[in-house]
Amino acid sequence: MSGQSITDRITAAQHSVTGSAVSKTVCKATTHEIMGPKKKHLDYLIHCTNEMNVNIPQLADSLFERTTNTSWVVVFKSLITTHHLMVYGNERFIQYLASRNTLFNLSNFLDKSGLQGYDMSTFIRRYSRYLNEKAVSYRQVAFDFTKVKRGVDGVMRTMNTEKLLKTIPIIQNQMDALLDFNVNANELTNGVINAAFMLLFKDSIRLFAAYNEGIINLLEKYFDMKKTQCKEGLDIYKKFLTRMTRISEFLKVAEQVGIDRGDIPDLSQAPSSLLEALEQHLASLEGKKVKDSTAASRASTLSNAVSSLASTGMSFTKVDEREKQAALEEEQARLKALKEQRLKELSKRPSFATTDTSPVSTTGGTISTAPTIDLFTPSCSNGAVKMESDPFDLQSSFQPSMQSGSTGLPAATAWADPFTSTEAGDDSMPNLNPFLSNLVVDATHLPVVSSDGVSFSSTTSGHEVFRDCYNPFFDSNSSVSANYKRTVRIESSVS
Repeated sequence: MSGQSITDRITAAQHSVTGSAVSKTVCKATTHEIMGPKKKHLDYLIHCTNEMNVNIPQLADSLFERTTNTSWVVVFKSLITTHHLMVYGNERFIQYLASRNTLFNLSNFLDKSGLQGYDMSTFIRRYSRYLNEKAVSYRQVAFDFTKVKRGVDGVMRTMNTEKLLKTIPIIQNQMDALLDFNVNANELTNGVINAAFMLLFKDSIRLFAAYNEGIINLLEKYFDMKKTQCKEGLDIYKKFLTRMTRISEFLKVAEQVGIDRGDIPDLSQAPSSLLEALEQHLASLEGKKVKDSTAASRASTLSNAVSSLASTGMSFTKVDEREKQAALEEEQARLKALKEQRLKELSKRPSFATTDTSPVSTTGGTISTAPTIDLFTPSCSNGAVKMESDPFDLQSSFQPSMQSGSTGLPAATAWADPFTSTEAGDDSMPNLNPFLSNLVVDATHLPVVSSDGVSFSSTTSGHEVFRDCYNPFFDSNSSVSANYKRTVRIESSVS
């Protein structure tokens, strides 16, 4: 089976109609194609977990709904997508999973469609059990063991005795569920189970690193514990040795399938004399007869064991740093590719302004100073306003006649103000104000022009133009006043 099925396309189209981009991406990440979920879909879902306006329960429910499919491919890819979001997504995603009473109920899942379905159904049941245990562990300790701070001042190294004895068994249960996946190299035959194995491999490294630091802290506190605590601690250490053997076998499978040897940590076994020293100390606390051992020999044995486990922890740390560096380089290469793609897109776009047509040209270090054409601003020549052309061709061009001594006087434009009382305006354009008559300007009341040729005043004998005090009814030269007096005389004679 290859390519998306008709069912996948119909389901994606339904989510497109409803406008649910998250559900559509979940559908595309969990298609019937026998390959791991595509990176672009996983990256988008990770981005969704970091967005506050995205409904995390809806995202989780979409994944749970896909696990109810009868195809092992869809169910397996749904589990892989969920695991990916638990590891790389925002912490609120795993918080929501931990708050649920039930997660994946796939203990009886079986795909009977073919022989491959029978084989893969077994790993689906094991894988779902591990994811359930991972969520339960988070619910119990309120943090993810694969993401805790490690080192001398790490979470597991600084934990007190009581809390440490309760926390290490939780790690053991999660470790058991992971190792119960129990896959061989010849069973990793398709891209789906390979994707699941890679996530389990990375989880196993980080989980065992936290487990290892918890054991180091336990050994440093062992000889100062009470009898009941020593008994619990000894049982925890024995189980640790068993799980170290199992994790070694798991890492061998990873090496066989082609994982780089540098990405696989080296496990250093603690000396067998340490177990004997621990058992003798517990026996002495119980009152049994044991071999005499000096404090110096006991401290030496403990120091050798701690240094051996610490070297294992350093190996895990190097693997983590190498993985982080690889992820950083991958991200940088991705950003570089996006930048190059963007530059190519910009170079393909046509340029609308070049150096030849641009008003400001930098070619040869010269600047084009050609004036721009403005049809709405009159040009000035010798201090007088002159209209070069009438765009509406409504009237003939107007040339003001002025004496040589009054070159600074601005002339009226072709679009003369109807309220202007100059004779030039009356000759070029009819008076549009019925209340104003043609005024005769005395030579004694010519406009006074200042030396700068800009400011001037125009005052007539009868009234002052453009002043609020003018009233045509009281002006003897005004036609309104004459008509008003004539009307009064006619009314008097009639009466």
